[in-house]
Amino acid sequence: MRRFAALAWLALLAACAREAPATTPVFHAEGYPERLSEWGLMAAANGALTLSKGATPYDLATPLFSDYALKLRTVTLPKGAPATYDPDAVFDFPVGTILSKTFYYPTAGREWTGAVSYGAETTAANGVLPLAGLRLIETRLLVHRAEGWVAIPYVWNEEQSDAVIRRTGEVKKLTLHRPDGRAEPFAYVVPNQNQCAGCHATNNTTRKLSPIGLKARHLNKPSTFAAGVNQLDHWILSGMLSGAPSDGSPTPKNAAWTDESQSLDARARAYLDANCSHCHSDVGPADTSGLDLRPKTPFGPSYGACKSPIASGGGSGGRLYDIVPGKPDESIFVYRMETREPGKMMPELGRSVTHEEGVALIADWIKEMEGECG
Repeated sequence: MRRFAALAWLALLAACAREAPATTPVFHAEGYPERLSEWGLMAAANGALTLSKGATPYDLATPLFSDYALKLRTVTLPKGAPATYDPDAVFDFPVGTILSKTFYYPTAGREWTGAVSYGAETTAANGVLPLAGLRLIETRLLVHRAEGWVAIPYVWNEEQSDAVIRRTGEVKKLTLHRPDGRAEPFAYVVPNQNQCAGCHATNNTTRKLSPIGLKARHLNKPSTFAAGVNQLDHWILSGMLSGAPSDGSPTPKNAAWTDESQSLDARARAYLDANCSHCHSDVGPADTSGLDLRPKTPFGPSYGACKSPIASGGGSGGRLYDIVPGKPDESIFVYRMETREPGKMMPELGRSVTHEEGVALIADWIKEMEGECG
């Protein structure tokens, strides 16, 4: 039934013409184009951000938190060259692949003053994202060249007409307006090209860049872009992905962390997987921490239960164990997610404010645990 729905969607997609910009994706095998528009992935005009036909939008069951920024993600593959399925790791994408992630916020007020608010990601129906009430901040590209993956950051101009390369990064002063009325100034950090390795060099031995979120368990979800279609099935049936199971066997699937119909354990593990496991694994940049936060890791010391920190220093907040069952206020996990102090907060990169809803989820998860540390 799930595959039938995806086939029906493909037929509908073929029958409907997307209002596309007069550009097509362009793969640059070398160099650093000055403007995002030179890649031909999207165009901002007439009050909308319109994706090119070759740029396929996607999203994740549980995404990485980035200072409450909303994100529009796309993948562009070379013609006739699909990615290769892997049940656990990131899919193997061919040279010529372009991944984009555009960060944007709902604005708080009619005039742009740097005031932003919470909001739900806007569905880019037929590849068109209406920009009314939104502010584009940056677009990050991850480009698969012959020598490996290359990260290229672009920052949107004041006119919101194009984005300009910022290899050295940039800091934007914004004010977050929380739902309860609190106004919280913060520094939104566009990472420089080298800082991208802080998350995307997921193997601490090779230090090569790699995508993070493009795994079966993150993509296996109802499509945001077409009702009634599973996103992973769509990738398979459209020819974007090869080597996936064809015998009807189940594919890995993470919970959506906000889906309260799922168990608290599944939601918490999905959140930690999305936000932490690319570093905290036996091969990641935090391989010396003793934590492995991938979802298949059995719960115990390697997942933080009653484990003393190895090298956290002041980052422990004076707490003795990463997780103290039943006691979130004594758990280092919660402290490092709450604090905004550089050198102590987790993740180390990618946030300047506290994800209060994420902290509450992990605190509730720990509160329900049984056992003692002694």
